[in-house]
Amino acid sequence: MSSDGDKVFSEEMSDVVPLKSEPRVDIVRNRHAEKDSSVEHRRRAAAQALERDRNPLTQTDIAPLDPWYVLAFQRPGVQNGVFRKLKQGRYEAQSRLDLHRMTAEVARSEIFEFIEESYRYGLRSVLIIHGKGESKAQHERSSILKGCVDRWLRDLQIVQAFHSAQPRDGGTGAVYVLLRKSEEKKRENRERFSKGRVPYDSE
Repeated sequence: MSSDGDKVFSEEMSDVVPLKSEPRVDIVRNRHAEKDSSVEHRRRAAAQALERDRNPLTQTDIAPLDPWYVLAFQRPGVQNGVFRKLKQGRYEAQSRLDLHRMTAEVARSEIFEFIEESYRYGLRSVLIIHGKGESKAQHERSSILKGCVDRWLRDLQIVQAFHSAQPRDGGTGAVYVLLRKSEEKKRENRERFSKGRVPYDSE
C-alpha cells in the first residue's frame, strides 16, 4: 500500500472508536469459583461414600437358614455361665429390632445402626426379631434374614454372644444378643468401684 493509500486509510478510520473489552479478571474468578464448587462437591460425595462404607456387613455368599434352626455363638472369653443365662433369656432385652417385612439390604443397614447405637448407649442385652415365616414367601424371606443375622452378628466385634430366643420372646424367630460393655460404662464402673473402696489407713 502506498503512502497516499495509508493517508486515505487513516483519514477513513479517524472517527472509529475501539471496542471496550470486558475485564478478563471476572472470567478467571468465575472459573475458579466453578472449580472450587466442583472440588467441594467431590469432597462431600467422598465423605458420604466413606460414611456409607463404615458398614462392614457383607451381602454376598450368605446361605439361608431353616426358620427352626437354633442360632448359637459365643466369642472366646465369654464365660459359660454368662452364655447359659443369655440362652435361657435371663438377661432382660433393653432394646429390640424387628426385621419383619424388611429386605436383606434394608436389614443390613438397620442391624448395623441398631447394634452401634445400643453399644453407644451402654446397652448390654438386646433382641433382634428376624421371624420364622408363616406363608411360603415369608418363610423364604425369614430364612434369608436368619442367615444374614447369623453371619452379620459374628462379624461385629461389639457382639460378644447370641442365641435363639426362648418361646416367650419369639423362639427361633428371634435372637438374644449380648454386647460388649462400652468404654463409658467401664469408666462408670471404675469410678463406682473407686468410690466404694475404703483406704487401709482410714482408721
